[in-house]
Amino acid sequence: MTFESRNGTRGARQPTAGPLMRYLNTMVVRRIRKKGHAMGRMNTLVLTTIGKKSGEPRETPVGWFPGEGGSWLIVASAAGAPKNPAWYYNLAANPDKVIIEVDGRKIPVVAEQLHGSARETAWESVVAAAPRFGQYAVKTDRELPVIRLTARSAG
Repeated sequence: MTFESRNGTRGARQPTAGPLMRYLNTMVVRRIRKKGHAMGRMNTLVLTTIGKKSGEPRETPVGWFPGEGGSWLIVASAAGAPKNPAWYYNLAANPDKVIIEVDGRKIPVVAEQLHGSARETAWESVVAAAPRFGQYAVKTDRELPVIRLTARSAG
């Protein structure tokens, strides 16, 4: 379960952090909770992580794709930016303290970054479902991390 994706040296403009982005994320999270999706046809979930530095819960709307065995796949694309998104580092610090909200349910999950052939297989399914992720990969020189979220067993 290693999270080891390095930042790149080139890529698209990094999504801006700050009050406007926090407001927009809050609006998207509300929409997901109310309607079950953000906008368009992409499956979206609310990813709740524990902040690596702050220790506080952080909610982020994220697109997801079906994984094997009922898991969820997410991609730390940051729209092709050179740096991984902040939530990636939160997952790396606390992969077993993650909750997702999907289809009106809160589900405790464990996060695992995929590597090798498992990543390649998952990546192919992501790009087939959403070709824009393939475009994000071309914009940057970092390998976009693919994360599998698996429901935690009760116990």
